[in-house]
Amino acid sequence: MERVAVIGSSMTQFGQRDEWIVELLSEAGLACLDDAGVDASDVEHLYVSNMASGEFEGQTGAMNALAQDIDATPAYTQRVDQTSSSGGAGIYAAWQSVASGASEMTLLVGGEKMTHRTTGEATDVIASLTHPVEYKHGVTLPSFAGLTARHYLDRFDAPRESLGKVAVKNHKNGVDNPNAQFRKEVDLETVLESPIVADPLRLYDFCPITDGSAALLLCPESVAQEYADEYAVITGIDGATDTHVVHEREDPTVMGGVVESGEGAYEMSGREPDDIDVAELHDMFTILEFLQMEGLGFAEQGEAWELVEEGDTERDGELPINTSGGLKSKGHPLGASGVAQGVEIYEQLVGEAGPRQVEADVGLCCNVGGFGNCVITTIMEAAQ
Repeated sequence: MERVAVIGSSMTQFGQRDEWIVELLSEAGLACLDDAGVDASDVEHLYVSNMASGEFEGQTGAMNALAQDIDATPAYTQRVDQTSSSGGAGIYAAWQSVASGASEMTLLVGGEKMTHRTTGEATDVIASLTHPVEYKHGVTLPSFAGLTARHYLDRFDAPRESLGKVAVKNHKNGVDNPNAQFRKEVDLETVLESPIVADPLRLYDFCPITDGSAALLLCPESVAQEYADEYAVITGIDGATDTHVVHEREDPTVMGGVVESGEGAYEMSGREPDDIDVAELHDMFTILEFLQMEGLGFAEQGEAWELVEEGDTERDGELPINTSGGLKSKGHPLGASGVAQGVEIYEQLVGEAGPRQVEADVGLCCNVGGFGNCVITTIMEAAQ
């Protein structure tokens, strides 16, 4: 099987946008093709990662409309929905289309339009991914985050400030991302004194509601060499599903889907946690950064907070995490988030991250659906 390469990327401005979903998808898709120097007519497969355009906008069939808008017809189109890990699942689907030999040029575009809805309405749409019994009792993802964070802090004697430092770090990184929703630093005091949302988590422990889109262009490595001197290769990718009813999990501080998908990606790539130079993790809530660090082997269970306290996850640390600003600062347009993670890793590996640039040859991104209900982990490497 020939290796699958990434030869182009794009990300729209994240935040509150006037454009609707197909317009956002078109903006990212065309920019990605332009970045790679590939004509839309050469696209054979077109995947759209999107969780809820029907629920948010009453818009379905966005993938077909996108093909029309960017002149990619008659490419095969498919929508990929895996809740808030739709973007990562889109990377997996696009990788499979190329790895299988079904397509020599596959465009993946992820996007969501959310800000026209109230916070309550948007939260309700997202909460629909929970188990029906949990949903009936008003359980939302923020409530899971608060309960898990309290359990983690108490069980592992972690200081509340360590979660706040995740928010401070990611906001600082977001300042240098021109497409991030929030490009403003916050100090620890501001984080710790912001309004309580789900005790012990406060406003700055949560990502915002966001509009936006991102795209990646994939092809076999032999084709990539015709278009680019610098490109990245997906050397490991895997997905996994965890127990759907969160309170039935054996240990709420262990995200089984993260562990399983991470192990699969490491095995495929022949890499280990120590080989990763930069990582994008799904920090929908600050506590998730800890749980993914531990599930992916970057820290022992209950010790991720120590790495944060020591500065190891800063941009100049041993393992820079969320150099893009993460979901926390960059924003979280559901279907786009996992694709945007891939964009950041790709740009780091090919040296196009601008002021965010770190020294990296191997990168990892982990996209989480729900509260770890489904997870995709992807490992990319700079072409040698």
